[in-house]
Amino acid sequence: MIVTKITKNIHRIDLGISGRLAVISDLHWDNPKCDQVKLKNHLDYCLKNKIPVFVNGDFFCLMQGKGDRRGNKSDIRAEHNNAKYLDSVVETAVEWFAPYASILTVIGYGNHETAIIKHQETDLLQRFVDLLNYKCKSNVYAGGYGGWLILDKKHKESSDKVLTRTLKYFHGSGGGGVVTRGEINLTRALEIHEGFDIYCLAHIHENKATDVVREAVRFNNGSHNFEQIHRNVHLMITGTYKEEFGDGSSGWHLERNAPIKYIGGRILTLTSHLKNNEYEVLVDSIKFPL
Repeated sequence: MIVTKITKNIHRIDLGISGRLAVISDLHWDNPKCDQVKLKNHLDYCLKNKIPVFVNGDFFCLMQGKGDRRGNKSDIRAEHNNAKYLDSVVETAVEWFAPYASILTVIGYGNHETAIIKHQETDLLQRFVDLLNYKCKSNVYAGGYGGWLILDKKHKESSDKVLTRTLKYFHGSGGGGVVTRGEINLTRALEIHEGFDIYCLAHIHENKATDVVREAVRFNNGSHNFEQIHRNVHLMITGTYKEEFGDGSSGWHLERNAPIKYIGGRILTLTSHLKNNEYEVLVDSIKFPL
């Protein structure tokens, strides 16, 4: 796996022959409600199967700082309950994620990270990435709140043919929709952005995928003429690792009438094959199989 920074929020990732990329988001790692056991299981699965990992925002929760109106004394872990709260979150996170530094690629910003930049004037995500890279000699990058991943997949081991697909990511906005579960946000993305083969959304703590097909015209180098094609676009929303519903008796999540959310991310797969003397890439994604 090779990750190359092109700009602040454009990165190229070499997926090799396997063509797999784990996409996770909304870890809220430092929150006591984060299911760290399941998160560890998923990261261990990626490590064992050599699957690179992309994080689409809200890596941290970070709501227990001094003066934070969102703070709740029951929502802070014991190891972070000290006079250097923000520093301790970064330091313990580096220790916890160190075994996975080799598979982490790009970590995007979420609203929880940008809120700290706005109100506390410090970029904890960049500090985490810098310290992790320093201690583990790794090559992890901080991305953007939105950005692009250029995904390269090798067709087969004996071939030099590299097939490329573009992924547009955006952490998300708004509160999500109980009825549509993000479908309106996906449709909005199709109207705002162009040129992507894959779209990744987070923030609303849903976990799903859908595909749309668009008619397009491209130039065929073989026939030296234009041809009509059907262009597939894969749209995905990744879930959270923060379980807020609990027993359904109390809490902010209950008070806003939010439903139980699926815990976990998705694994994106790019599969290539030869069709009519042309290489074709099929894009799909699945939930973690554990």
